[in-house]
Amino acid sequence: PKYFKHEKAFNKFSNLTRQNKTHTQEKLCECTDCWRTFLYQSSLKVHGRSHNGDKHYICKECGKAFSNSSHLIGHGIIHSGEKPYVCKECGKAFIQSTGLKLHIRTHTGEKPYKCKECGKTFTHSSYLTDHTRIHSGKKPHVCMECGKAFTRSTGLILHIRIHTGEKPYE
Repeated sequence: PKYFKHEKAFNKFSNLTRQNKTHTQEKLCECTDCWRTFLYQSSLKVHGRSHNGDKHYICKECGKAFSNSSHLIGHGIIHSGEKPYVCKECGKAFIQSTGLKLHIRTHTGEKPYKCKECGKTFTHSSYLTDHTRIHSGKKPHVCMECGKAFTRSTGLILHIRIHTGEKPYE
């Protein structure tokens, strides 16, 4: 295969392959629920578990469930209290490298996730996922008490307080 030169080095072959695919316009496998892209159909299939609730990997410390083993392994560091990933700009520390990577965007202003419908950009893929529901009309977060549906989980959490009478800010 033809390799393209870049200023940055890739620590995984898959990252280099993904970068090369962007140059050659090869089609990446795309999730229709959240628009994330994957190099291989098999990776997309594993990712699909995160949308259908198929979570077989359980943390022995806290009981949290995950859709794949790598997420469970990454989660394990939470219980150690260690925060090895430190922002060089402001000193804020993170448990996982992904947390630091997302945080750095607050300094750089990078917004790599773009809505295909309207062009609006976002710093996090989850923000784009929430936003796309505006266009699709999907409201996956449903109140079990009254059936009212919301595009975001935070909307449901706030709504549930109507039923429970909880007033956390008093």
